[in-house]
Amino acid sequence: MKSVYRLMMAMAILAVLISVQPAAAHHSGAGFDGTKVIEIKGTIKEFQFKNPHTWIQVLVPDASGKVTEWSLEWGSPNSLGRQGYRPTSFPPGAKVTVRLNPMRNGSPAGGFIAAKFEDGKVIGRWDDKVSPSAAYSPEK
Repeated sequence: MKSVYRLMMAMAILAVLISVQPAAAHHSGAGFDGTKVIEIKGTIKEFQFKNPHTWIQVLVPDASGKVTEWSLEWGSPNSLGRQGYRPTSFPPGAKVTVRLNPMRNGSPAGGFIAAKFEDGKVIGRWDDKVSPSAAYSPEK
């Protein structure tokens, strides 16, 4: 009887481990280049404070005046809410400088690290340890 119980427990544990794999894959940051940190300057278009991840839309003009919309992925609303962030944390129209890990494929998107508003307010980890990579410029 003990061997049947052990077999059933092993199968139950295996089933749980197999079902967790898709959830772990969903939370992969493989698309972001964690070796690079870039800064973009622009205007907040929208802060999508929705599950499963929040998104910050930033309108970034280049030297010629052409505007590109950047999409920045951040944490879950539940996690961010417990840290004191709200849907109003990134008000539309606010001027902001953002640090992020860019996409590996070069698209205008990335993983949010920190933001600094014109009034000096900082959200996220704005410090020398995550300063922009010297070899990277978003104008390239």
